[in-house]
Amino acid sequence: MDQFAVPPVVPADPTASIPGLLAARVATSGDGVFIERKETPDGPWLPVTARAFDALATAVAKGLVARGVEPGQSVGIMSRTRFEWTVLDFATWLAGAVPVPLYETSSAEQVHWILSDADVRLLVVETAHHDEVVGQVRDQLPDLGDVLVLEDGAIDALVASGADVPDEEIARRRTLAQAADAATIIYTSGTTGRPKGVVLTHGNFVDLSLNAVAKLGAQVCPPGSRTLLFMPLAHVFARFIEVLVVPAGAILGHTPDTKNLVADLGTFRPTFILSVPRVFEKVYNSAEQKAAAGGKRGIFQRAAKTAIVYSRALDTPQGPSLWLRLQHKVADVLVLHKLRALLGGQAAWAISGGAPLGERLGHFYRGMGLTILEGYGLTETTAPTNVNVPGAVKIGTVGPPLPGTTIRIAEDGEILVKGVQVFRAYRGNETATADAVRDGWFHTGDLGSLDEDGCLRITGRKKEIIVTAGGKNVAPAVLEDRLRGHPLVSQVVVVGDAKPFIGAIVTLDAEALPGWLATHDLPEMDVAAAAEHPRVRAALDRAVERTNRAVSRAESIRKYTVLTTDFTVENDYLTPSLKVRRDRVLKDFAAEIEGIYSGVPQGTAV
Repeated sequence: MDQFAVPPVVPADPTASIPGLLAARVATSGDGVFIERKETPDGPWLPVTARAFDALATAVAKGLVARGVEPGQSVGIMSRTRFEWTVLDFATWLAGAVPVPLYETSSAEQVHWILSDADVRLLVVETAHHDEVVGQVRDQLPDLGDVLVLEDGAIDALVASGADVPDEEIARRRTLAQAADAATIIYTSGTTGRPKGVVLTHGNFVDLSLNAVAKLGAQVCPPGSRTLLFMPLAHVFARFIEVLVVPAGAILGHTPDTKNLVADLGTFRPTFILSVPRVFEKVYNSAEQKAAAGGKRGIFQRAAKTAIVYSRALDTPQGPSLWLRLQHKVADVLVLHKLRALLGGQAAWAISGGAPLGERLGHFYRGMGLTILEGYGLTETTAPTNVNVPGAVKIGTVGPPLPGTTIRIAEDGEILVKGVQVFRAYRGNETATADAVRDGWFHTGDLGSLDEDGCLRITGRKKEIIVTAGGKNVAPAVLEDRLRGHPLVSQVVVVGDAKPFIGAIVTLDAEALPGWLATHDLPEMDVAAAAEHPRVRAALDRAVERTNRAVSRAESIRKYTVLTTDFTVENDYLTPSLKVRRDRVLKDFAAEIEGIYSGVPQGTAV
């Protein structure tokens, strides 16, 4: 099958806007809780009704107006995920303006590019440090007005500024935007080249949200359901969820510091969770290490295996046998219920996106009692194009298209998208827009296939396809995702373009290393020592062997090298959305890659 279309459930409304969604929530359940927030990290969750939130966002919108923000102009937000970000987003929309997110880890050069390219007129940052970063390029931004700091009371300052702005002005402005108008400009992560500003419209968000709620709402996010945002709100996935919860009638929470994530999950108790695969990997690996430290590694591994086998059996016509159901119940009593408790104890569903989850983790979590609905999307598609749906989950795929979406597989395997969520344009870049959207189809750059039910399977990234010296085409994602699932491994970059065989660069997880060493009766050592230790190497060899079972001999990793430095956002080898900047890695570690092929002793699984 090379094309699959799902018609919209909710017809498009050319007058629709995000402020309209909020107004409808206030009208139907204004006194119901919309957000729960913490005023201090250790404080209680305090309810904020939809009406109270609307009033606060209106007061902040008045402050934006008082400080000179005009309809259609850009307002920048540079912060971690927190309650105030959502207030600023909606306040900007109520003022008729366009919020532009910046990652809180952005460099001065990145800040300058985004603020200048988006023509940002007012900027709100979180900390004094962010203010200092902006200060490094402030003299190059003549059109930038106020820069306000959240930790210095930016919200209160805006409310005070707008005290004399009449209610009628915000009432007028909140109705200005139509479906075709820009709602936000989100800059791509920029794994290669300068980030492009993706212009997403009010219609993109509204039509996609309403259709997603119609498809998933009854089971995943019915009214009163709860979700805790801990992904960066500068990322399109979190931004989409921030809008989605409005028509869903769901309750939203925020966690600025992921160090508090487990504690916040325990007290907020979400009913559905949104994350990227790396978080699910870390939860699994941490649980295994904790069990091993307590002398219960064998029990954990048996329980995990039972969960996986049980989940796989759910996909068979006969279902799990009576014996397997009994084994699963024992595994639940001993291990699995404790993992659900770590996630708050109420979550039955999770949505994963941003990268492939992998079948092993998908089956483990479903067997544990948390069904992960893996999805797919890009910044240019307002996040999701596809997602698995309750009752028809196909682990290993990203599910069928959402209503209002058509997926086509081109002759070369590239995934093409047409639908309500496809972006309007790259800001100020007609050439890039014309290259990305041809004949009405957005060319994603990803490779995939469709099954008979319209479920999409992602097989790789078009630009990342490796062609070995023998002419074999290899998609690195399959190998990288599987190998990265090992508790010792942090990041993997598969190499081998124009080389005689496939190799890999591996980095170690410094956080997981001490626990792994302890459970394997090895002394403490740093990453550099571990990278050379024979038992660590042997464990990595076994991990590579298991990874290679997913591919043919010609596609398998024949040699690998272990770096003593990890790839992080701080050293700029990862994008803020945790994608490896492959081009930079290949350039900066060219000598290590050549070492794989020049006879320098390296790790090997063959």
